Amino acid sequence: MGVEIERKYLVKGDDWKKQGTGQLYQQGYLSTHPDRTVRVRTVGNEGYLTIKGITAGASRSEYEYGIPYADAQSMLDQLCQRPLIQKVRYRITYEGLVWEVDEFQGENQGLVVAEVELTDEHQTIALPDWVGKEVTAEEKYYNANLIKHPYSQWD
Repeated sequence: MGVEIERKYLVKGDDWKKQGTGQLYQQGYLSTHPDRTVRVRTVGNEGYLTIKGITAGASRSEYEYGIPYADAQSMLDQLCQRPLIQKVRYRITYEGLVWEVDEFQGENQGLVVAEVELTDEHQTIALPDWVGKEVTAEEKYYNANLIKHPYSQWD
């Protein structure tokens, strides 16, 4: 079984942009049930299908499979809930860990979050100076919830 251990933070400023180049991600959800999500994603010319279980702390089960790009695009166009998630992802290495900074577009424009995957839920990490408030436990920041309540509609 695959397990994802991840912490999520809001991002301050835009100094982080100098540290990497971004790549466009487009993703949609076939299921956003609280106990499981099923996501379709395209990155460049590659497609992925990802199934994630319920989050407990900073951990959850995760299974990801490469699928043909044409299949992924077709699912995004015809089957996924709206709106789709569009974001530019930057991968930045800091103190031996890879941070994924997502700059959202479309309905979620203005939201920028950083995620870091860990090997242990209690792992001590050094935070880059552009990392702000931790939002790991705040469900409104889950991508699957951003299609139900996009950032542009927050008060």
